[in-house]
Amino acid sequence: MSSLEEPLGLDKLPSMSTIDRIQRFSSGACRPIGNDMGMGICWIQGGRSSSSNSCNEYDEDARETFPWRRHRKDTSQNGSVNQRTMSLGRKNSLSGNFCDSHCSPGRDYQTNSSGDNVQHRTKFFGGMPKFVKIVEVGPRDGLQNEKNMVPTSVKVELIHRLVSSGLTVIEATSFVSPSRVPQLSDASEVMEAVRDLEGARLPVLTPNLKGFEAAVAAGAKEVAVFASASESFSKSNINCSIEESLVRYRAVTSAAKKLGIPVRGYVSCVVGCPTEGAVPPSKVAYVAKELYEMGCFEISLGDTIGVGTPGTVVPMLEAVLAFVPVEKLAVHFHDTYGQSLPNILVSLQMGISTIDSSVAGLGGCPYAKGASGNVATEDVVYMLHGLGIKTNVDLAKVMSAGNFISNHLGRPSGSKTAVALNRVAADSSKM
Repeated sequence: MSSLEEPLGLDKLPSMSTIDRIQRFSSGACRPIGNDMGMGICWIQGGRSSSSNSCNEYDEDARETFPWRRHRKDTSQNGSVNQRTMSLGRKNSLSGNFCDSHCSPGRDYQTNSSGDNVQHRTKFFGGMPKFVKIVEVGPRDGLQNEKNMVPTSVKVELIHRLVSSGLTVIEATSFVSPSRVPQLSDASEVMEAVRDLEGARLPVLTPNLKGFEAAVAAGAKEVAVFASASESFSKSNINCSIEESLVRYRAVTSAAKKLGIPVRGYVSCVVGCPTEGAVPPSKVAYVAKELYEMGCFEISLGDTIGVGTPGTVVPMLEAVLAFVPVEKLAVHFHDTYGQSLPNILVSLQMGISTIDSSVAGLGGCPYAKGASGNVATEDVVYMLHGLGIKTNVDLAKVMSAGNFISNHLGRPSGSKTAVALNRVAADSSKM
């Protein structure tokens, strides 16, 4: 997840050495409670919620506020995250030679999830959803940090290709000040070109009431607002405190309600902040709760700099689940440390059924050196299909869209799945 208003340069942030970064976000920042060493039975160390939150009941020390055991019984019966010793390897292997049978051009790159494989999936992953909605954020979150301007026609073509792949929710653009985010200065043109596109919802980001009004004027039918769980990140990103941002977004949700326009809420820095380090789950729960109560129909939890692991993601989700229903939550992971897919897997095991992703792994965070792009949509679809989870997304067509934008940008796709299958297809064509 990236800036709403101005992509902050690294020169504007306090420096963080490699050693300091490791100390801030390593497993040492998370300590198990008592003798319970199950995955997720730990809480990120940190201070109390900031005074701007004005909410003492979200005190990090009050661990009983977010009891893990209250949810464990329901999930463990179906083989959930705390069964960390199970073996998933040999018994979950794909049947047949996948590359030989699935990598020809135009073929649906979908793993076999019928028959015995479905029964096997139920045995080990019975608690996971049968269908997952993917929210594609490539056209906005993926492109807004690009230094070279991407033509409006290319953005529109990308959106068309993504819709044709079966993706039903595609974040089209963001209505921010053109002087702050030049890459999105054509937001109105993009929205006007795709607003009548059938087969998908096309939400846009609106950081304030002015942005909301511009989005509505351009024909937007769904919007999103963006708050942070980190006080310093909020001030750096949108130049206001967490509380001030929530006041701003209440105005947006109020205006949207009058027009019957749904509003999605984002929470950034749900695991770590580039300046504060580890973020307490209690702060994430507070912001998510406020967004939900002001009327956001869905709350997307974003690991903005990609430092999360299952050991830190699980307690964060558990904290939020104490206040927001699981069916109203989504997760948004950046793949800086290669942890996005494991984090998505444990999120699925906890009942999350909405995943944000970006075609070809486009995007990145301008606030921390080394932070990479979003988890690639192709990789997410490949994993979900391998688990027998339906998405209604055609992986071959998503790969085609990813190849299209990657070729335009002049660099390889950031999706490992796309790179591997493209290589297999290329090798097959030589035979």
